[in-house]
Amino acid sequence: MSIQLWTLGSGATVIMLVLIAQVLVMTFFAAFLVFRIMGRNYDAVVMAAGFTGLGLVATPVAIANMDALTRRFGPLPKAFLVIPLIGAFFIDLLNATAIKIFIAIITRWLL
Repeated sequence: MSIQLWTLGSGATVIMLVLIAQVLVMTFFAAFLVFRIMGRNYDAVVMAAGFTGLGLVATPVAIANMDALTRRFGPLPKAFLVIPLIGAFFIDLLNATAIKIFIAIITRWLL
C-alpha cells in the first residue's frame, strides 16, 4: 500500500478550511450552548470539554480532555459516566440511523 502525498496537495486548502470551521463551530457550541445548558459550573466545564472531544474526534479524545481538567482541578465522576455513554451508545445509534437514511436516499436517487 503506497500513497502519494503530493496528490493530496490540491485539496489541502479545502481540508484545512473544513477543519478550522469544525473547530470554530464546536468551540462556539460547547462554550455558548453546552456550558450554559449544563448549569455554568465545574460540572458544565468538564462536560463541555468532553463534548468538544466528541464533536472533534471521538470518545477517547473526550475522555482525555476531561482527564486533563480533572487532574488539575479535581475529580468529577458524573462526567466520566455521562460522556462515554453518550459517545458509545447514542452516537452509535444515531450513526446507524443516519447511514440507513442516507442509503435509502441514495438508492432512490440512483435507481
